[in-house]
Amino acid sequence: MPIQNVLVVDVGGTHVKVGTSGRKDIVKIESSPTMTPASMVADVKKSTAGWKYDAVAIGYPGPVLHGRPVAEPHNLGVGWVGFDFRKAFGKPVKLVNDAAMQALGSYEGGRMLFLGLGTGLGAALIVDGALEPMELAHLPYKKGRTYEDYVGLRGLERLGKKRWARHVFDVVERLKAALGADYVVLGGGNAKLLKELPPGARLGENANAQKGGIRLFQGAPLK
Repeated sequence: MPIQNVLVVDVGGTHVKVGTSGRKDIVKIESSPTMTPASMVADVKKSTAGWKYDAVAIGYPGPVLHGRPVAEPHNLGVGWVGFDFRKAFGKPVKLVNDAAMQALGSYEGGRMLFLGLGTGLGAALIVDGALEPMELAHLPYKKGRTYEDYVGLRGLERLGKKRWARHVFDVVERLKAALGADYVVLGGGNAKLLKELPPGARLGENANAQKGGIRLFQGAPLK
């Protein structure tokens, strides 16, 4: 049976955003450091009672391997590693890192690097339609600190907006060149603080996470 309608669940540290390919409205559910995967599923089911969907796409705020979380999230409760989402929802489930899901929805062909400027630094590379989530945040950058230490929220608070923005420009230039990207998409809540954008970069949109979740089930090469 082909997938007709996908429920997209974008899990964040402050909100869980839920939508489907058959509806225009997005439901926001408050999350917290006590939210477990079971309570998240229960809240999503309650908020979407009566919605029709054939499968579930989940964007997870942490590292994912082979469709499963491999580390607990920093800003939510525990129990995510090893949780059976398919059993909980009673539907086919595809789970990816949240930055990867937003990257999928932002993709417009070629080699695209997605960088999520939020609490941390999310990253994903898409090459000719093939998605590769990347853990770049904790790689060394400067003065014994990581990329995330400079362009994540800690960097913004420590450096101030002006110096933080200079490092964003530098990091985009370095990573774009290193990975041979044709263009860079900047997402995440802090990207909108940039008064100017680095060369070869454009802003993503929060709605792209929903689009990316739907694309997870399309099967065909991304276009």
